[in-house]
Amino acid sequence: MSDQPESFIKSPRQLIVAVALGIVVPVLAAMLLAYLAVTTFTEADRNRLSPDAEAEAVAKRIKPIGDVSFAEADGAAARTGAARTGEQVVQQICAACHTTGAAAAPKMGDASAWSKRLGTGLTGMLKTVIAGKNAMPPRGGGADLSDYELERAIVYMVNRSGGSMKEPLAPKSTAASERSGEQIVKAACAKCHETGEGGAPKIGDRGAWAQRVSQGVEAVTKSAIHGHGNMPARGGLADLTDAEVTRAILYMFSRAGTAGAAPAAAPAPAAADKAETGGKGKSVYDAVCMVCHGAGVAGAPKLGDKAAWAPRIKSGMSTLYTVALKGKGAMPPKGGNTALADADVKAAVDYMAGAAK
Repeated sequence: MSDQPESFIKSPRQLIVAVALGIVVPVLAAMLLAYLAVTTFTEADRNRLSPDAEAEAVAKRIKPIGDVSFAEADGAAARTGAARTGEQVVQQICAACHTTGAAAAPKMGDASAWSKRLGTGLTGMLKTVIAGKNAMPPRGGGADLSDYELERAIVYMVNRSGGSMKEPLAPKSTAASERSGEQIVKAACAKCHETGEGGAPKIGDRGAWAQRVSQGVEAVTKSAIHGHGNMPARGGLADLTDAEVTRAILYMFSRAGTAGAAPAAAPAPAAADKAETGGKGKSVYDAVCMVCHGAGVAGAPKLGDKAAWAPRIKSGMSTLYTVALKGKGAMPPKGGNTALADADVKAAVDYMAGAAK
């Protein structure tokens, strides 16, 4: 009698069936495991999901490992007196995309990619950066960058990609092509500042503007450049220069106190000659000049400050008139109110000069 166990396969047919099952069963098991591995939800769960929820779930499963974030670099918002170099701007703002080629940005060092853009020249490339294009936000995401700083950054990247662009010239202190404060306010600021929409200080509301004047014009300018609350950066006009932003602010400052102001009473005939200069000059000062000259905003000589006015008076009244009529530094022509007659501006100058004697 044999000790070998008896085989359950007793015929060729049973052998064929056994071999087939040995192949088919493992394959089916593998397919089932694969199906379970890639199926996150049961059919019952899937039926409970809305199409939007299911799409969101799928998006999460296929989300890439990394993301590119377009945000202002740390420290980019901090303005200094001197313009940043092209290298500094690139390191702070542009490097995230232009050193990696993220979002199809031309990489520094890629001569072929940059040569396609050189045809428009520096002016054309600057316009593209100011407006933004595709994934690149306006001004590359650096809302506080001046046009000059953007030009320097472009030239820096081009020249490190085989180009030979000349360093742009520093802008003059007053550019003739720049818009006046009144023009900017009408184009961008009036929508909110005439109505007070979104808490914006209304033009003519002396109390609202006085709170901001006390911070200094530089602080208010920086706030406008970056945007705050409901107000977008640079009031929504990305191509505004820093100087233009300041002009718009000073224009609105200069109008504070004019809304709804009662007309000045006419002087008595006997005192007309005496009141013509003093009365008119004071009324113009109160309506236009006081916002800056009352608080010393942006270096304006304060009313009654003899030490500040002495060197100006020494230069001659004709010089003071010219400065007031044409503007100087942060002060726009006619203090921002171009509707004033020349005689009215001169009367205001006479009033302020007289108060310092």
